[in-house]
Amino acid sequence: MPADHEARPPQRRVWASLPAEAEPVLRVTLPPTDLQTLMLDVARSRAQAVTPARLVQRWRHDRFVRPAAADPRLLAEVENRLWSLLPERFAGVVLSPVAPLGTTAALGTLDQNRVISTVRGTEVVSDPTNPLAVEAAVRRSADRRMVGRVDLAAAHRVIRGQVFDGPGQFAHFALFALVSSGRDRGSGRTEAEMIVDHLRFYAAAVATIAPSAAVELTVSTFRRNAVDERLDELLPEVARIAPNVTVLPDTSRTHARGYYTSHALGIGALHDGQLADLGDGGLTDWTSRLLADAKERCLTSAISIERLAVLAG
Repeated sequence: MPADHEARPPQRRVWASLPAEAEPVLRVTLPPTDLQTLMLDVARSRAQAVTPARLVQRWRHDRFVRPAAADPRLLAEVENRLWSLLPERFAGVVLSPVAPLGTTAALGTLDQNRVISTVRGTEVVSDPTNPLAVEAAVRRSADRRMVGRVDLAAAHRVIRGQVFDGPGQFAHFALFALVSSGRDRGSGRTEAEMIVDHLRFYAAAVATIAPSAAVELTVSTFRRNAVDERLDELLPEVARIAPNVTVLPDTSRTHARGYYTSHALGIGALHDGQLADLGDGGLTDWTSRLLADAKERCLTSAISIERLAVLAG
């Protein structure tokens, strides 16, 4: 948390309303377990003061708790189709609704205000690729020689703290995520093969679930390296998966530069003249940092189950 002079105006206002000695105690001095005990006690007191009328009011106006407008039967059908199309090399993971506090900030370097933090030292999962990368690192470390690639998948409903202003956008939504982690084998082979494996799945999934849509997959290079040479050899096979699939370079992309290391993926579909943004992905240094090993390579990606369901419906 930033120092007081760096805090945002709402934070400065709250700190100013407390005794001056409270800030260093709460920020630094109080042990984490004691802080948790204090926050749980505060939460208990506030929960006991909630009335049924206040509960209904919060239900109506709190964007974090309102149900989504999507048809759950259609979402379940699309999710089942995604699982059925997933290659066997990907192991399914049922993620917990929460991850250790700081997971998103430590890996994705995003502001903690975009995440719902809990008083128990956890945070509600806002991106399934973060905990999947941690799980991949744990599984990689279990293999003492770390020679086998780890490929994981999860379907998870996430919730995010930032405000979404667009029509039909909610604070919580369902994602189908993939994470692959493996050892650098030189010449960009590991990274290129992971990228092609992810794109191959998304090409087949969108083409099968939304056959009337034209699938548009993009690959962006933020920093050219040996991976590009391998991709030139491998990407044409992705476009051959179905007649309505195209794979294009996106040389103008700047979004997520720095979040992804050298290459990013885009998953889209053209339907009724409109291009729908279905998902995103890219190479990261997450498992490299988690395992303190510069030779580790990691690719993360995810597709929106709800947006895919709209195309399928």
